[in-house]
Amino acid sequence: MHIDILTLFPEMFDGVLNSSILKRAQNNGAFSHQFINFRDYSENKHNKVDDYPYGGGAGLVLTPQPMFDAMATIDPENKARVIMMCPQGEPLTQAKAEEFSKEKHLVFLCGHYEGYDERIRENLVTDEISIGDYVLTGGELPAMVTMDAVIRLLPGVLGNEQSAPGDSFSDHLLEHPHYTRPQNFRGMEVPEVLTSGNHAKIDEWRRKESLKRTASRRPDLLKKAELTDSEKEWLDQWGKT
Repeated sequence: MHIDILTLFPEMFDGVLNSSILKRAQNNGAFSHQFINFRDYSENKHNKVDDYPYGGGAGLVLTPQPMFDAMATIDPENKARVIMMCPQGEPLTQAKAEEFSKEKHLVFLCGHYEGYDERIRENLVTDEISIGDYVLTGGELPAMVTMDAVIRLLPGVLGNEQSAPGDSFSDHLLEHPHYTRPQNFRGMEVPEVLTSGNHAKIDEWRRKESLKRTASRRPDLLKKAELTDSEKEWLDQWGKT
């Protein structure tokens, strides 16, 4: 995968892309990236990329020309998936991250100031993504979150290919509890089933705990989950449906 990031502040990404799993993913060739400071494409004599909105109002709006010219350079055939980070967009979900992870070329548009000229949205963008119902200074932080969610799904990035499918939200359920050594920590014991060696029982325990946690914390997710009849009976017994 190749990722282009259109931003006025490329330095904001340094820590995220040069640390931990994302750094290893680059070193292993799972993805490449480049930053495009769209100010470099401005035809304004002062290199401005924003202006006051028609009709009045507070703030400044990103002008279309720098974005259009930058996109013409990096994606001349219009084949990329172009993602606008925007609080008005579709909420980022695990399913959306999985969808993006199958693409060869992603472009992230990171706005700033009051917003984008609507012609950018209408003519360049394939997806609008929000990471929550709140407003940030710019699109850089949401882009980092989205990139992390996507890149960790690329083949070979996590090392253990079973890690990602078991994540919370992958099957519309929250993940089950985890335990590690020591078995007894200050009187707090690991559930006996996890040390039994009976993998069928362990799988059953994990599934039940996943259902319990989802029913308790995010019951809305259960409407999308594919549940067996016995799992529905478990939920009925717990009085969570």
